[in-house]
Amino acid sequence: MYKLTLIIRYLLKRRITHFAIAAVALCVFIVVVVMTVMSGLVGEFKQKNHEFVGDCVVGTESLVGFPYYEQFLSDLYESGFVASVSPVVKNYALLSLTQYDVKQGVEILGIDPALHSRTTNFGQTLHFRVAQPEKAFVPMYDPNAIGCVWGIDVILPRNAKGQYAYGDRPAQISLTLTCFPLTAKGALAGVGANPVSTQNFSYSDYSHTGIARVDGYTVYIPLEQAQSLCMSGVEKRVTAIHIRFGPDVGVDEGTRRVGELWSRFKQRMAGQPNVGLLDTVSVQDWMRYRRAVIAPMEKEQVLLSLMFVLVGITTVFIVFVVFHMIITNKRKDIGILKSVGASNVGVLTLFAGFAFGVGLIGSCAGTLGGWLFLARINRIEQWLYEHFGWQLWDRTIYAIGEIPNRVEPEVVAVIMASAIASCLVGALVPSYLAARLRPVETLQSLRT
Repeated sequence: MYKLTLIIRYLLKRRITHFAIAAVALCVFIVVVVMTVMSGLVGEFKQKNHEFVGDCVVGTESLVGFPYYEQFLSDLYESGFVASVSPVVKNYALLSLTQYDVKQGVEILGIDPALHSRTTNFGQTLHFRVAQPEKAFVPMYDPNAIGCVWGIDVILPRNAKGQYAYGDRPAQISLTLTCFPLTAKGALAGVGANPVSTQNFSYSDYSHTGIARVDGYTVYIPLEQAQSLCMSGVEKRVTAIHIRFGPDVGVDEGTRRVGELWSRFKQRMAGQPNVGLLDTVSVQDWMRYRRAVIAPMEKEQVLLSLMFVLVGITTVFIVFVVFHMIITNKRKDIGILKSVGASNVGVLTLFAGFAFGVGLIGSCAGTLGGWLFLARINRIEQWLYEHFGWQLWDRTIYAIGEIPNRVEPEVVAVIMASAIASCLVGALVPSYLAARLRPVETLQSLRT
């Protein structure tokens, strides 16, 4: 009982204790806010990439592509665990606007809009054809023209709030795509004549995936036009097959089973012309397929976590100094307690409980402050922009909407536990030294 009484007394009466609690609360507040925002950004980015490519991708990095994909599509449909598939041609081209003096390099994706919308979230990214994604390549102003879909940042600028001026209907714009078609051997199809292939398209819609690299450099065209524009040869080829699994199939399990199907398929195709192109194909889940763009953000998150480890170490030293000062000033109390029979373990437990109280109160206060701040963080940023023109991220550059502010209970629990553990570690040495004090030494020092 005396331990609880002294702990409460130390927490309420000692001003230096309030300093320790404030230091812990400030550290927890900073960590909760920054880790919530960063975790939210990374989580949203991963989700957008998952939706962009589907659950699994059977593809090659070679622009030559691979043949016999239609037979493999049949195998996937017959497997029973695949919900939908979408063959894709990926290549690069020069985009030219015929009405304007504009030329720029773009990445082209040849897709079947109906299949791709069932496999990925392509249909949901459209603006004018979101209710009819199968008509994504049918311009509203000319149903007979061959349409294309632009990544929204290819042509439309964002305002300071990250908003776009879409208009009521798609503008009547013609464009030309030019690229170098490749044979199955990887050679230019037009060597000795015209080495380039050119085709005209009409703008039909925007696609807004929320991935800056995709929205700023991608043009979607029909699969057949992409194959004729980018590839030459007897066999039809694609560069990737995007796959979405059934609702009861996990990504890892589904990817493993697709890999087995692909191995058997390659064995079955042995002896066919250009079968060597199948050896360049890999089977990857969406995370590995998009690793090149996801990994940098994950590394930033890890580095940020390491920085907050250093913040935790700072908290340990703050608590160490505070407890050293408190114990130095409480030698009389320690001497009295030990003279009336308190054991070393009892004294150690007393100050450990005190450290636990400091960590608990500080972490609760910091978490509450962080939660309240995050709940209003977007309104605070809006107010700062309206009055001072300041934004955390410039929305004209970064593809970020609202600042993520969803507090994860698991993350908060880890942060609070770490704060309490830091307080216990910081108080360990002073508490041990206090427990080893002998009553005679403390009382004699008081008489002198």
